[in-house]
Amino acid sequence: MTTGTPRTLAEELRTRTDSGLIGLLRARPDLLNPVPGDVTQLATRAGTRASVVRAVERLDRFALQTAEALAVAPDPCPYGTLGALMGGDAGDPAVAAELPRAVAELRAQALVWGPDERLRLVRTARELLTPSAAHPSPTGLGPSVAEATAGMSPGRLQEIISTAGLPTTHDPVTAVAALTALFSDRARMAALLDTAPAESVAVLDKLLWGPPYGGVTDRPAPHLQWLLDRGLLIPAGARNVVLPREAALHLRAGRAHRTPEPLPPALAPTTERDPQLVDNAAASQAFTALATVEELLKEWDLGGPPVLRAGGMSVRDLKRTAAALDTTEQLAAFWLELSYGAGLIAPDGEADERFAATPAAEEWLQLPDRERWAVLAAAWLPATRTPGVVGTADAKGRALAALGPHLDRSPAPEVRRRALTLLADLPPGTSVPATAVLTRLRWERPLRGAGVVTGPAAAAVGEGSPSTPSLAGSPSAPADDLRSRLAQWALAEAELLGVTGRGALSTHGRALIATTSEAGVPTPAETDTAATRAAALLAPLLPEPLDHVLLQADLTAVAPGPLHRPLAEALGVLADIESKGGATVYRFTPASVRRALDAGRSAAELREFLSTHSRTPVPQPLAYLIDDVARKHGQLRIGAAAAYVRCDDDALLSEILADRRAAPLRLRRLAPTVLAAQTAPDELLEGLRAMGYAPAAESAAGDVLIARADSYRTAPRTAPTPVPDGPPSPDRTLLEAAVRAIRAGDLAATAERKPVHAPAQAPAPGAFPRTTSAETLATMQAAVLTNSAVWIGYVNADGAASQRVIAPVRVEGGFVTAYDHTSDEVRTYPLHRITGVAELADDSV
Repeated sequence: MTTGTPRTLAEELRTRTDSGLIGLLRARPDLLNPVPGDVTQLATRAGTRASVVRAVERLDRFALQTAEALAVAPDPCPYGTLGALMGGDAGDPAVAAELPRAVAELRAQALVWGPDERLRLVRTARELLTPSAAHPSPTGLGPSVAEATAGMSPGRLQEIISTAGLPTTHDPVTAVAALTALFSDRARMAALLDTAPAESVAVLDKLLWGPPYGGVTDRPAPHLQWLLDRGLLIPAGARNVVLPREAALHLRAGRAHRTPEPLPPALAPTTERDPQLVDNAAASQAFTALATVEELLKEWDLGGPPVLRAGGMSVRDLKRTAAALDTTEQLAAFWLELSYGAGLIAPDGEADERFAATPAAEEWLQLPDRERWAVLAAAWLPATRTPGVVGTADAKGRALAALGPHLDRSPAPEVRRRALTLLADLPPGTSVPATAVLTRLRWERPLRGAGVVTGPAAAAVGEGSPSTPSLAGSPSAPADDLRSRLAQWALAEAELLGVTGRGALSTHGRALIATTSEAGVPTPAETDTAATRAAALLAPLLPEPLDHVLLQADLTAVAPGPLHRPLAEALGVLADIESKGGATVYRFTPASVRRALDAGRSAAELREFLSTHSRTPVPQPLAYLIDDVARKHGQLRIGAAAAYVRCDDDALLSEILADRRAAPLRLRRLAPTVLAAQTAPDELLEGLRAMGYAPAAESAAGDVLIARADSYRTAPRTAPTPVPDGPPSPDRTLLEAAVRAIRAGDLAATAERKPVHAPAQAPAPGAFPRTTSAETLATMQAAVLTNSAVWIGYVNADGAASQRVIAPVRVEGGFVTAYDHTSDEVRTYPLHRITGVAELADDSV
């Protein structure tokens, strides 16, 4: 165990408790793949650029500002110096109160290590956050005096410190130190600036908060030359100058940031509503969502649009779907993606591939409303497919199609859950503007989803002098960055799905996002369980299905609410839907009545159906319509000859033959009551219907065929799997096992060993032991007798070498059976794969 002040990150990690290491691995799960062999490997992996970038991206704004301040502070940095950089000379109570939390977060994620008097930012993070000409810091600070004067001639350095009123020195190092001390001394620096011309002070004010670089001409003006002569501006190229960091900090009163943000923005202004009204509004929208998805499945009952060669559906088909759902194309894309994510629609996989409902859709339609909503909610919450990007262009300029590839946005589930969690933190029934949620999310993850944006151009500090080109600024979060757009879409989708109502999180919405997972990311099983709990809370708020309609004299029927499924399906065959809303209006037409007769219903059955399910008497016009269509229906019979028409009324057949519209059907009389046709039966059926007749198809036995269309379904399909944003969050069991393995591997790598023969032969810490086969066998047998642990070098069947601490239990047949501290289990090792063995010192285990 390391004692005293740790000299490296690895040494500090060794001093952490198991819970501390578990917290690190949970915050940075990329460190777990594969499990580090020991603490040294863990520290090395934690310092790699890819891992550090991912960790820095997950910092909140104040923790990031703290890391940026450490990047411009001396290394190592005392806590007091860091506090002065964050709060300035005058101090800031809010900064002072929150700074320990920020430092603790940086330390917990292994971005900062060392005691408070020697805080160190890990080298990779310092390289990422230290300001340079190519990558300015968000602090707006430039290089230090030592960095800015690197390469300056010793003579020029002596001239600068002499002009600044400092005694000359004998070497550049002491000259730079003297100039740095001057700029860091508040009293002497203030006295120097009191002698500066007003124009010179104005130039410094211009560069004060960044960018610190400016352009000058070959012959600087006197006020610029005054600054150059005293090192307040230092040349940074042929025509550029830079304000040294120490001088800028003096002018800023010691603050590294213009506006420290220690506290998250408040979620305001708030609007309070009755929670019951919010729940009712959410339930109403949830029912609308179910009806919309059901309408989509009905629209695609016989098969949907074709699949594009590149995947997805065409813009034209998206427009048609939107028109069928009576919504916009963007909302239609949401309903399509929601249904696809729930496994209700999918490509059929045929040669001429098209979209269609899946067998799971048939099962979903039979479920109670609350369970159908739970399926949709459980699919939406963890989904990475993002309908909001439909219609935009990908990196190659190709339009992204609904149900097509490249719609996954990995941060979407985390942003969606976090946006809803912020609403859950408010009192029930309380809503806030979406902009307030977006502002909070940008504070919590200022770098997530935000690319590098162009920073402001360097200031032109000389009159008529050209400014340097604009430089890439630090990562920031513009209003239209990916994370903000994901949050906007999440809030809008939550309202559409009935998770929120009137902008506030509903009671069942709170149950939906509730999780017991320590990592805050529930498993699919936990998500399904939460959706079921939420659906149970939603169920009492959903409207009860009705078993009746109201028939009206204008050949319409009004359903004052949702109907039981069998009634809705039967009425959908007998009548056409004219309008939807709180009440659905159905209209009866000759074509719709004939459709019901084609489905096998008789006129008497239709009248009985209507009288049973109507709270009003069957109007006389509707009864006449049914009888009139039924009287004509089936007078003509069509079968396969190629096709034939049969009718007991030979006058009616003569009328058909005399009609010039029948010429394309190529009819001829075979008998007084039979006509033969040269067209297929279905074409003959449609042709006669177009002429105004009401023929019916018949089977080979002469029975009327029921014209009920079969639903088209794909083969069983699996719903799309979300694309994770980095490695999955590990559970507690995995984390504890990983920490045990790391501890055991660290013991094997650092434990003190006894020499085999002489002290000179003892392996150095970290080196693999080397002993002969006889020595290995003898040491193993002795360890079995003494019940002691040994350190071995081992090469597995793949040739990978490792070092382990084991406690041998039995040695026989060329194998040693032992308890392996690294894997925390009893294992058997072939002796010929053990490269060497050494006993551990008495106090090593």
